[in-house]
Amino acid sequence: MKIERFAGFAAMVMLGASLYAQTLHKPKHSLLPNMVHIYNEKTQTAENMEEMVTKGEWYGRLRTHLFVDKWAHELQKNGKYFRKDNTIAGIGGSLTYRTAYYQGFGATAGLYFTQGIGNLGRDNTYLYKAGKDTLSRYDRLGEGKNYIAVFAEAYLEYRYSHTDVKAGRQIFESFLTASNDGKMIPNTFQGISVISHDLKDTVFKAAYFTRQKLRDHSSFHHLLATGFVKDVPYSYYTQNDDAGMHRGLSLSKLKARGIDDRLIVFEAKNSSIDNFLLTANYTAVPDLLSCAMMQVDYTLKRGDWTFRPGLRYMQQFDNGAGVIGGASKKGVVAGYKDPTSLNSWLLGVRLDTKVDEWTFRAAYSQVADKADIIAPWRGFPTGGFTRLMGQYNWDANTKTYAFKAGYDFKSYDTKIVGSFGYQDFDDAKAAVSADDRVAVLEVMQGFDSKAQIYWKARYAHVWGDEHTPLPGSVGKYKLDPSYDEFRFEVDYLF
Repeated sequence: MKIERFAGFAAMVMLGASLYAQTLHKPKHSLLPNMVHIYNEKTQTAENMEEMVTKGEWYGRLRTHLFVDKWAHELQKNGKYFRKDNTIAGIGGSLTYRTAYYQGFGATAGLYFTQGIGNLGRDNTYLYKAGKDTLSRYDRLGEGKNYIAVFAEAYLEYRYSHTDVKAGRQIFESFLTASNDGKMIPNTFQGISVISHDLKDTVFKAAYFTRQKLRDHSSFHHLLATGFVKDVPYSYYTQNDDAGMHRGLSLSKLKARGIDDRLIVFEAKNSSIDNFLLTANYTAVPDLLSCAMMQVDYTLKRGDWTFRPGLRYMQQFDNGAGVIGGASKKGVVAGYKDPTSLNSWLLGVRLDTKVDEWTFRAAYSQVADKADIIAPWRGFPTGGFTRLMGQYNWDANTKTYAFKAGYDFKSYDTKIVGSFGYQDFDDAKAAVSADDRVAVLEVMQGFDSKAQIYWKARYAHVWGDEHTPLPGSVGKYKLDPSYDEFRFEVDYLF
């Protein structure tokens, strides 16, 4: 870890020095509005092993991210805080090297670094909300470290025709797996993947992963297992502690049953029918959980107007996880019809509309009154439909209504997007949030021109019902989910 930390600081020095070497040509890499990193230039081919190295390319990214979270009601009990206002910033970036390709073979390594600077003391690190991903909670609570330095990407690659095979630490974008690079370090996986464009009008993806590294972890960990061990400090943060994780699936329970949590993904997108995009996905952790998803998107143009309705259906299958952890991802099964089953489904519908520089979306999603949807791999089941900034709206029997409007000031390379959502949670389930309304305003610049400097400012106001009775109690209420959150990020690519 000392070597990685030194390399991280060295990378930051190189990134800073690069600010004096800006060029006017088209940047060799850029960011999408969701902060996904893409390469604009094709990698070169090599005639021999030596040219693999000499023709390789370096890609640098310097970024800083500020998070301000303010609860409507802080929460303290017996001298311990459970909610507390907090402010934290992350300063860091990445340095990635991609070799040229010799007879189809190549390699990539990416070093990522983040230094968290916040207002909470070490013992209160667990209270950070959105800004928790600027550092590792486990490292800071256990060792006092405020930084992460890690080779989040390190893979070998083979390309043949229009098929790409990767083996090692990598980013893999699919329905339930994603880099979700909205903080400081992307979510990555360890294993092997295949992406093929060889079939006409079809993109096919497949993957087999053995480990995952969430954004706020300094090492790779299990995919569908928490690390919680009673009386072992901070053990929960050693494995998959994502907000979409099932807390009842502990590593000790899986080991006792001889279960290895390996992740298998198959996905296909087909556009062979005019104006239609068909997507199918199958994601599974054998012996625990699996899901199948189908989505249909249709594009209709009428003059200056473009309409794009979409329909998504996801079915979650319980392959044994329900008996181990229960129907609730938080372990509180009161109010669930079958407390030991994770069988469930999710439905999403939307209508996207575009005219001139305006874009609009109206969307609805519903989760069956059966079990919570389990999705701890940073791909969101309601993403692209009703999920708004920082929200998790796929608990059992949740209905969400969302609306979005955006305007693109092309001459200023600036976009402004406003969103509103109403999340109707199940009041009969104690572990599920009280109902709330969410308003989000986003302003971003640089994402149309493939610039070298990008910035994004986001503000969310959440106001919830503070008088929702807590099931199974008298005179007690669910916690008020109301809060305000501000995020501001600046990225420089070279």
